[in-house]
Amino acid sequence: MFTRQTPPFLRNMIAAGVLVLACGSLQAQQAPAGIVQPNEHLTADGIPPISEDLAQRVARYNDFRPRKLLDWHPTRREILVSTRTSGPTVQLHVLRKPGGALEQLTDFPDPVRAARYEPRKGRYIVFLKDEGGSEASQLFRLDLDSRKVTMLTDPAEKHEGGEWNHAGTLMVMTSTQLDKTAGPGRRKEVTTDVSLLDPLKPENRRKIASLPGGGWGDFTWSPDDKTLVGINYVSANETSIWLIDTRSGERRQLLPQSGNQDKPGEPAFYGNPNFTKDGRAIVYASDRDGEFRQLVKMDLATMRVTPLSSRIPWSVENVEPTRQGSRLATIINNDGLNELHLFDTASGKELPVPKMPVGGVHQIRWFGKDELGFSLDSAKSPGECYSVNLKTGKVEQWTTPAAAIDTGNFPDTSIIRWKSFDGRAISGLVTRPDASRFKGPRPVIILIHGGPEGQAQLGFIGRYNYLVNELGITLIQPNVRGSTGYGKTFLKLDNGFKREDSVKDIGSLLDWIGTQPDLDGKKIAVMGGSYGGYMSLAVSTHYADRIAGSVDVVGISNFISFLERTESYRRDLRRVEYGDERDPEMRAFLERISPLNNAEKITKPLLVVQGKNDPRVPLFEAEQIVTRLKKSNTPVWYLMADNEGHGFARKPNADYYFYSVVKFMEEYLLK
Repeated sequence: MFTRQTPPFLRNMIAAGVLVLACGSLQAQQAPAGIVQPNEHLTADGIPPISEDLAQRVARYNDFRPRKLLDWHPTRREILVSTRTSGPTVQLHVLRKPGGALEQLTDFPDPVRAARYEPRKGRYIVFLKDEGGSEASQLFRLDLDSRKVTMLTDPAEKHEGGEWNHAGTLMVMTSTQLDKTAGPGRRKEVTTDVSLLDPLKPENRRKIASLPGGGWGDFTWSPDDKTLVGINYVSANETSIWLIDTRSGERRQLLPQSGNQDKPGEPAFYGNPNFTKDGRAIVYASDRDGEFRQLVKMDLATMRVTPLSSRIPWSVENVEPTRQGSRLATIINNDGLNELHLFDTASGKELPVPKMPVGGVHQIRWFGKDELGFSLDSAKSPGECYSVNLKTGKVEQWTTPAAAIDTGNFPDTSIIRWKSFDGRAISGLVTRPDASRFKGPRPVIILIHGGPEGQAQLGFIGRYNYLVNELGITLIQPNVRGSTGYGKTFLKLDNGFKREDSVKDIGSLLDWIGTQPDLDGKKIAVMGGSYGGYMSLAVSTHYADRIAGSVDVVGISNFISFLERTESYRRDLRRVEYGDERDPEMRAFLERISPLNNAEKITKPLLVVQGKNDPRVPLFEAEQIVTRLKKSNTPVWYLMADNEGHGFARKPNADYYFYSVVKFMEEYLLK
């Protein structure tokens, strides 16, 4: 947890004498000259040979290195950064001054993306890491003098690290038991344990509460360290805020309020709760009184609520107070662009923001009360670390770009809108190739985000720049109904029995593409990851005659098997979104719409990509759709990594994945 923000695709290639899985049979063969073989962790089934020429063409676009700011050193003006430098995965680095050299702190086969300094003297770092993409995250202590690493938690459970108390002695953490990814009929009752951890004495960890369900988190401390405030997440539309006594473990629900002050029957979202400096109030984000999540302050004695950001017609995505409690930094999602907004905690007034670089703001962290660190990306930058001094207005860039290609000339992304089947306006992002290089109507890839409670945002599109810049493909990222960022009503429009309305939004997008003179409506491919993978499969069943092929990355192929096999700590959260498969009517509906049960309608080529250790969308989802399509003789390519989970986090795996995507598009979209 650590950054309270919310939650990407990434061993060297082996050359001759490898085992190659081709067309479903295992063969030992010498690698042909000029062919890139999948590494030992990849199974490539049905994927044609990848030439070294293709790999060389793509190479410059396969080495972007975003920098993410994680924390400030508590006593020195230094930052903790997650990025990839020498190895295949993202690791922790320290940066001691703006423009300085990144000093690598960790070197694991698995990525390390979340960490915090010990908040008094910065003698050690507590970080979070899993193995093989399993998401069974463990907490570790890294002693900076000796570089010794100590595991702090029980590997039989999944853990999340939270905030330090104000005394700087204890960290709040949550733990949940695991099924270890897989078969149906696993735990029916899920609990979340809340504990207080001294990382120097992990054996003295003290559990203060065992809470029902898997949605508890986002805990922060009162100024006197006697109370925790946190949320219980039921769905993207329904949460509650709770107070927990750190000595007795006694808890009480703070929001939503009972009685006449609340709106019975209307669930609301409450998130990012923080105490004010005096402990007499909390600030949080909520959509209780409108479509969007506004910044709100509540007096704990009177329960009086004061809106702080009601003039801003967009949602608050993150709330970060200074340790001194005098200012609040927030990220507000303005039509897909993350903007920084500042507020005075005492008065609630919005404060001026110095002129910022162009791009979307992420990972905000305070250094003292006047300097704010953040990460920022844009269409022309994969992401760098910055700071802004609120006294002087000075903005400094801390990290320097490390891309193998100049990204400054990459094309900008713009917003498009179209009307769907029911007249509702749907929006998306479009990135177009250079019209002076690529003449005539351009082929299109529709790239659908995951979630479904997610959003395609204005920012860097990474490897996909190759498809745009070098192959002349137009990239469209739709935000279909059910996406976040457009209000709570829009967010609920795909729930339960409305699931396929979002698929119809893509049908309407296909119509819109056909009206655009710069787009080739006869050359369209669709792809996506996670929920976007499901959407790609669903589009393939509904609109096979209108697409050239599709790419399904860790996607749901059957809602019933997915809900029965996803890790139990997620199952109830997903049932709110997709529907409860234990209800006979809903089960019949989910069976009817699942792509696996409509596989005979998938007549265009399909590329399926999956991590073996995926706890969210288990391996079974990919295996069953691949098996079914082989029986119908539909062209299907399958790439599986045995050291990955919900997406590819290791660069060699991600590289081969992207080679496969390029080969797929050249074979089926561009011919």
